[in-house]
Amino acid sequence: MKKILIGLICLTLALSLVACQPKEKTPLVVFAAGSLIQPFNELEKAFEAKYPNIDVLSEYHGSIQVMRHVTELHESIDVVATADQSLVPMLMYAVNVPGTDQPYADWYISMATNKLGIAYQPGSKYADEINAENWWEILSRPDVRVGISDPRFDAVGYRALMVFVLAQEVYKNDGIFNGFVQDQFRTPIRLIDMGDMQIIRVPELLETTKGSHIFLRGTSIALISLLEAGEIDYAFEYESVIHQHGFQLLALPPSLNLGEPNMEDFYGKVTVQLDFQRFATVEPIFKGEQIRYGLTIPTNAPHPDEAALYINFLFSPEGQEIMRQNAHPLTIPVVVDRPENLPDALQGLLNIE
Repeated sequence: MKKILIGLICLTLALSLVACQPKEKTPLVVFAAGSLIQPFNELEKAFEAKYPNIDVLSEYHGSIQVMRHVTELHESIDVVATADQSLVPMLMYAVNVPGTDQPYADWYISMATNKLGIAYQPGSKYADEINAENWWEILSRPDVRVGISDPRFDAVGYRALMVFVLAQEVYKNDGIFNGFVQDQFRTPIRLIDMGDMQIIRVPELLETTKGSHIFLRGTSIALISLLEAGEIDYAFEYESVIHQHGFQLLALPPSLNLGEPNMEDFYGKVTVQLDFQRFATVEPIFKGEQIRYGLTIPTNAPHPDEAALYINFLFSPEGQEIMRQNAHPLTIPVVVDRPENLPDALQGLLNIE
């Protein structure tokens, strides 16, 4: 009898210890554009405080690289946020999840807009001279170090190239684009004049020449530390990022900042084509248009319910305020592509005003 009693006591203690063990948290994997690092890190802290049983695991890359992790590397991702919403239909609608007849996505939220600008420091070369009329001439000077993200991986990169082409019409100077890129890359970036359309062709291998004044990095966020350290003088960044890091902002005119909805016909006069097949099934072609961020839950997301919680929190008053404080307000009312496919758990977003 004594042995049985001791056994029951031990069993009770063991069960108590098991009950006291913390429950394993549900991992929520979020892949987002690098320009969202600061607001999404704050969002993550606030979300986990409200939902302590969920562990948000965020990774940040150039927008094209974000898509590659989903559709080419087939990683298990719950939420995708890209700085170019056109990448979602181009690369997720058009590609099926392996072994299924379902695309990687069949809806997305037009999450936010932005504007392209030029970041610099008071100590940058010609900082007291540069303005909205002569920026292109100063950035083309061989002694000025300019940071641009790689257009093969990052939306800021191909958008910066678009700006130089559009600038040729704005400033009535056909030499602006080549004046900046000529002799700066081992294999040239080419501009093809099709009359009513200008096509920028980016080579498969993109490396700067020895002594180039252009500093190429995989993402625009990777340029931040270079600018802070004074290793470069200027960098193309989104205005939200420039404000977040306290840099000087050279605001581009509306015809060039890619942020104005009423300028889309003009922006659309240039496209960027990549001369390599980084994606197995799709050839990405990027058309000039207003900057719009896209947000979706992949069809094969392992935790779609938690992903919906995350997106609802993003658009809640608390989430909106976090984005607003980081100079990156959300698009309200919420705009959805293919709203008929929006998950039931997110239908309430359509009522936000």
